[in-house]
Amino acid sequence: MSSPAEFGNNLMPVFLKLEELDLLIVGGGFVGMEKLSAVLTNSPETRIKLVAKEISDEIKEKAKNYSNLKLVEKPYEKSDLDGAQVAICGIDDPEISGIVAADAKEKRVLVNIADKPELCDFYLSSVVKKGDLKIGISTNGKSPTVAKRVKEFLNDSIPDSIDDILENMTKIREQLKGDFEYKVNKLNAVTSVWSDDRNKKDGFVSKIRSIFSK
Repeated sequence: MSSPAEFGNNLMPVFLKLEELDLLIVGGGFVGMEKLSAVLTNSPETRIKLVAKEISDEIKEKAKNYSNLKLVEKPYEKSDLDGAQVAICGIDDPEISGIVAADAKEKRVLVNIADKPELCDFYLSSVVKKGDLKIGISTNGKSPTVAKRVKEFLNDSIPDSIDDILENMTKIREQLKGDFEYKVNKLNAVTSVWSDDRNKKDGFVSKIRSIFSK
């Protein structure tokens, strides 16, 4: 049997229905704002409680547009995790960050601690979004910069018309008759031209190599 270490990045990619969960964010400064913006960009109706000893004017201004965002200006307490299923800590305080991580694990709340991958249950990935297409990018916590460059490349490479393609594929799928295996085989046949184009594949690989060889 292969050992886990042989597989390199052992993270399991998932897309959370965050709008059906309760989220705690600890941190009211720059990092807290960064994490908050990432959540609201992807799942704007998520129920969020943000706790911080001091909350920036920028966050307070943003909160005016989100009735689902509750701001609590006070020091973090363990009870702040009550009712939460997910927590994100975005503060520049290793001691408090460690306490939040320990409290979350005790309460069985999934937690992300900014800049402390060893304390995280999950990472916030770089995200490419074109209509209904969403791609999460992970470097296993090793290099956010590389993830950012891959994101930029994919954003430039994937046409905005991808949403039209997705809509057409949905219509084709709905019109197909037969069992699940038959439908999968038919849809694979329709899209096989994308993977069969060697020139495009070689061009993609060459582009990626050129980005990171500079």
